[in-house]
Amino acid sequence: MRQLIAGNWKMNGLGADSVALARAIAAGATGITADLLVCPAALHLSGVVQAIRGSVVAIGGQDCHQDQQGAHTGDISAPMLRDAGAAWVILGHSERRQNHGETDELVREKTLAAVAAGLTPIVCVGETNDQRSGGQETEAVGWQIAGSLPKPFIGVIAYEPIWAIGTGRTATEDDVLDMHSFIREELIRQFGDAGHGIRILYGGSVKPNNAAGLLAVPNVGGALVGGASLNAEDFLAIARAAIAESGQGG
Repeated sequence: MRQLIAGNWKMNGLGADSVALARAIAAGATGITADLLVCPAALHLSGVVQAIRGSVVAIGGQDCHQDQQGAHTGDISAPMLRDAGAAWVILGHSERRQNHGETDELVREKTLAAVAAGLTPIVCVGETNDQRSGGQETEAVGWQIAGSLPKPFIGVIAYEPIWAIGTGRTATEDDVLDMHSFIREELIRQFGDAGHGIRILYGGSVKPNNAAGLLAVPNVGGALVGGASLNAEDFLAIARAAIAESGQGG
């Protein structure tokens, strides 16, 4: 299975910036063996879709509401994302869980809504600094998987080492190997044979200088890229480091 390199642009850039970035990524995508995905701010989806029409780059949203429509001021539904041209959506990102109080149950409901609308969800899981320091990292991630993923699950998992974000600590390749191996085992335990085929992205400060090592770790099916995805050259460099065939599910 091809690795997936997904760019989460978060709350960055104005419309013209997003269009220019998308065009630069699409123009440089020739010969890349990975699947490419960019997730701009919802306001800029239509512009980005037009900018990269006909390219190999896919489009995703950064979040969606669990309802198809209704009195939810400021929210965006999965059908709205699909209508704007998105085919993917990021759900349960650590910033949503921490800054907006999103629970596993809510992420599960959003995942169901995304699939019903024809979107492929990227569901994020990861442990905090306190959980890792307390030796509860696998327990925390295991519970998130159980609570956030509906059965059957059609989508992708992204592991975020929250404990390594803004703490001065860095996840090593061994750390990634251990957690991705655990996630694979947990997916197989919870979903049976289908768990072998679910891609597991790594989402912890992936950059051009560490991408090759991280993407070569077993059970890493790609990367969810934050800051580096805002620079076309950096994002494409990460994509070029992808393994052509990542093997069992990623």
